[in-house]
Amino acid sequence: MVSACGASVAALVTADNTSHVEGMPEAALKEKTFSASRCNVFLCKGLQFEDNIANVQTLQPGQVVNMRASIPIAHEGPMNVSVVNTKMNMVMGGPLISFVSYADESLPQLPANNTNFNVTIPTRLGNTCSVPGTCVLQWFWFGTKADQTYESCVDIVVPGGPNGTGFLSAYNWVDILSKC
Repeated sequence: MVSACGASVAALVTADNTSHVEGMPEAALKEKTFSASRCNVFLCKGLQFEDNIANVQTLQPGQVVNMRASIPIAHEGPMNVSVVNTKMNMVMGGPLISFVSYADESLPQLPANNTNFNVTIPTRLGNTCSVPGTCVLQWFWFGTKADQTYESCVDIVVPGGPNGTGFLSAYNWVDILSKC
């Protein structure tokens, strides 16, 4: 991450992996080594596949995956989990789960499904996610009052096959967020 994003951006992620991404572009401006083409801070906080090769998860089409989210400070807003093609920065087929209102700080306690939920891996990804470094399972949350974006990603491989021959259409994040 340091070679693509610079030490300042990497330090923000290392210091608090639950932090929002809005401070990262400002930190990137201080870096001579920052490369916008290699470090998209709004895609998985700029984290690089090369730094995470040992943690790639192989998931099967149709597999149910339990996800746990850590929310140290609630900020109400939309949330979704999607398969994202990192080469195109596009959501593959739409959200696997989404909330119009998530992490509402006005509630005395967050609903259990805000921090513990299941998603089902699409069965029609084709070979899109069959190569490591191409796709992530991304948890994306935008706190509207705080005006802050939170992301967490898991590098995934989803083998193609009989159930994976059809290609899901890809959507731009702007399209997805406008529906939340």
